[in-house]
Amino acid sequence: MATTTTIEIPAESSAINKGKAPLMIGTSRSSSSFNEKEGGYNKGMAILDFILRLGAVITTLSATVVMGTSDETLPFFTQFFQFEASYDDLPTLQFFVIAMALVAGYLVLSLPFSIVAIIRPRAAGPRLLLLILDTVALTLNTAAASAATAIVYLAHNGNQSANWLAVCQQFGDFCQNVSGAVVAAFVSVVLFVILIVVSAIALRKQ
Repeated sequence: MATTTTIEIPAESSAINKGKAPLMIGTSRSSSSFNEKEGGYNKGMAILDFILRLGAVITTLSATVVMGTSDETLPFFTQFFQFEASYDDLPTLQFFVIAMALVAGYLVLSLPFSIVAIIRPRAAGPRLLLLILDTVALTLNTAAASAATAIVYLAHNGNQSANWLAVCQQFGDFCQNVSGAVVAAFVSVVLFVILIVVSAIALRKQ
């Protein structure tokens, strides 16, 4: 007499097995959509970085050119004396022109790295390099702008204790150009601060 054994499969286990596949598909879809959103966010931050760099290039170049061409000669002069004011008469303003030219050159060279960050929004290397170099450039930019501000203040107001006269009363055009260059330099300082914050946020998201 032959004995047969029947193994019954519970309905619940088969239902569970059937329900696993849709759950895994839904999870993969949500993770892929999250990655797409994160990639789009990083690309948007990289585009903002590039736009801010273009603005900083314009402001730093403007500050350099305006300060470097600041020169005024008064119409009245004698055979032995000629009243002239130029940026190269003061070492502080010469430092301003050199420092701002270096910062402007760095910003131009940093544009390709910013483009790489747009093309490859998940690459952390270019962003980290730009963050470090932007901090150095910000320090140089701030030092030049602050030093030139002290000279511009003395030119406008003078110093009675040191018997320094306010030369802007005679050299109005010169002081106007120098003041405009200093304002442009501080605008670039603000742009650098925003650039550093943007790079830090982008790196944190990665």
